[in-house]
Amino acid sequence: MEYNIADPSLANSGYRKIEWAYNYMPVLGSLKNIHGREMPFAGERIAACLHLEAKTACLLLIFKELGAHVAAAGSNPLSTQDDVCAALVDRDIHVFSKRGMTSAEYSENLDHLVKFDPTIVIDDGADLIALIHEKYPECISRIKGACEETTSGIKRLKAMSSDGVLGFPVVAVNDAKSKYLFDNRYGTGQSVMDGIMRSTNVLMAGKNLVVIGYGWCGRGVAMRAAAMGSHVMVVEVDPHRAFEALMDGYEVMSMSEAAGKGDIFLTLTGNTNVIRKEHFEKMRDGVLLGNAGHFDVEINKTHLRDLASEALSVRDNIECYIMEDGRKLNLLSDGRLVNLAAGDGHPIEIMDLSFGIQLLSALYIAKNHLSLGQDVLTLPDDLDRQIMKIKLSSMGIELDTMTPEQEEYMKAWKE
Repeated sequence: MEYNIADPSLANSGYRKIEWAYNYMPVLGSLKNIHGREMPFAGERIAACLHLEAKTACLLLIFKELGAHVAAAGSNPLSTQDDVCAALVDRDIHVFSKRGMTSAEYSENLDHLVKFDPTIVIDDGADLIALIHEKYPECISRIKGACEETTSGIKRLKAMSSDGVLGFPVVAVNDAKSKYLFDNRYGTGQSVMDGIMRSTNVLMAGKNLVVIGYGWCGRGVAMRAAAMGSHVMVVEVDPHRAFEALMDGYEVMSMSEAAGKGDIFLTLTGNTNVIRKEHFEKMRDGVLLGNAGHFDVEINKTHLRDLASEALSVRDNIECYIMEDGRKLNLLSDGRLVNLAAGDGHPIEIMDLSFGIQLLSALYIAKNHLSLGQDVLTLPDDLDRQIMKIKLSSMGIELDTMTPEQEEYMKAWKE
């Protein structure tokens, strides 16, 4: 079996992590039980480019248990957990990833996924989908469809669709309510705080924390930071989001103004060069710079290196850049996803919802691909609602129901 991982002997450690995670994933467990008899992925070849850690492993193993042949590559060099990769290989899943892999190794691993000849693609950031279209167009006709779970990836895919080059349907997992309302907000909020505190061991209370980008991820980070006593400042380009942040009780200002006030800066925009030279020049001594957007382009690392007279690795996941005037600017996790590079990513229960959506999206593609066209799609609402019903049921929570009279009232227009 083909694979490329750091150390196959680490499998036992990986199994322990996977077992722990699965105990907190009732949605995935329920979906496995619901669809187990029909083996809906029999004959499918699923290629996944995801953060390879224990929660992801649970999803990949369930794909296999439901009949699929599975291959996976890490979507981020610093989020791969080598012991989890070893456990997956031990369960006959093709894995191509190592923690700390170079950009060249990352690209090579994606090439391996394409050579696996997938029929369904599961992506995180759309790198694999883009690679297939740019380098391996001959494979497009054999792919039934794909799923994409990030805001950044969906932005790329909509651009591909707009340009008329998208060759198969893609379910925008991130647009499902069961995903963005919980994963992006509560998942990012908690996991970013966890990554910062693990890597720095600093107190959050009393700090000026600048949230750059007030989408669902930014909302979650701002909420958790404020609850821990941070003074939250928000930078936005969208007037509605800026006003929402103001109504939520946060200071709103430009990046130019925030640069000289913040103690901690967190980028969550999905855009490039959000923090750059003119901002670094205004920053105070000792600031922390972190990113929770998918790609490591939000904090301009080239500008940071050019401005620095020296760079020192001062702790795991912290690079200290010393400016010519002696100020120290501390970059967390090399500007990559701080919640995954310096932590374990989103809480298990949150990813149970997100991976439940991934599983249902893949099932939807497998069953309906001939009628889905070649566009970016939203998962049908009834499947989205199914995820939440399973989750609430696992918690012993019963929903209320409308009476027949109430149902008729909601349909009527006459008094």
